[in-house]
Amino acid sequence: MTDDTHALRSGSLTATVKAHGAELCSLKDGGVEFLWQAGPQWPRHAPLLFPIVGRLANDELRHRGKTYRMTQHGFARDSRFAWAERGESRCTLVLDDNETTRELYPFPFRLTAAYALDESGLDLTFTIANTGKETLPASIGGHPAFNWPLQPGAAKQDYALTFERAEPSPVRRLDAGLLRPAAEPSPVEGDALALTESLFVDDAIIFDRIESRSVRYARGHGASTGPWLKMSWRGFRELGVWSKPSGAPFLCIEPWRGHASPAGFQGEFTDKPGLMHIAAGAEEQLSFRIEVGSS
Repeated sequence: MTDDTHALRSGSLTATVKAHGAELCSLKDGGVEFLWQAGPQWPRHAPLLFPIVGRLANDELRHRGKTYRMTQHGFARDSRFAWAERGESRCTLVLDDNETTRELYPFPFRLTAAYALDESGLDLTFTIANTGKETLPASIGGHPAFNWPLQPGAAKQDYALTFERAEPSPVRRLDAGLLRPAAEPSPVEGDALALTESLFVDDAIIFDRIESRSVRYARGHGASTGPWLKMSWRGFRELGVWSKPSGAPFLCIEPWRGHASPAGFQGEFTDKPGLMHIAAGAEEQLSFRIEVGSS
């Protein structure tokens, strides 16, 4: 344990969290590391996306006649959080608005990220509190990157995502980081998405009409051999799945509340599609859980 990182342990599971970005940077079961270790293809592990998910047109946030520079996925992932709790299997980190954030995002807030590890998985709970006197417009998302393949030596194309339910609804894709106007056919067959690098030629797959509240990542469809993980979520309405099509050995499974601006949207930030609108003095809580194992 240092001021920069905190280690969690429960049974055979361990996790490490950084104060920088309140970012999860390791999740292990025994000797198996599930989380991408920030290699040269992508220098992050599991960034926290706030107060936007995705990109705004021209990286500009417009509010009451002023324009603020807001780059992709917001500033939380590059902000230092304060430790509020540090225990053997739990920790909590907090980010309050400050002079730096108000130059980018002119709204009072308190963002809390709470981690809790048990013998089968890790829970991450976000609480967004509106500490101001006006409605708080915001989005939030997880962006954990998992090793792909999970088992060294396995073929990437042997892996699949198996959703809780069939997912026939069209999906959304991106151009230059902005949401394309038209939806596209789902690449999911029934409840299964066979994973290939070519899926990500057009950037992330965005499930904005998702029926499932959990997805399993493993070799094969259903039963698997080797390490596996299951992600479930509450409060999130969209799911992003992303990797780089150039052979990067990671897969991101991303619960979102919000998404990139639609192409052509140039309006007030408060009118941007996909935002939460949190009343003064109120808060919004969302969570996801990562269960891991081997079979």
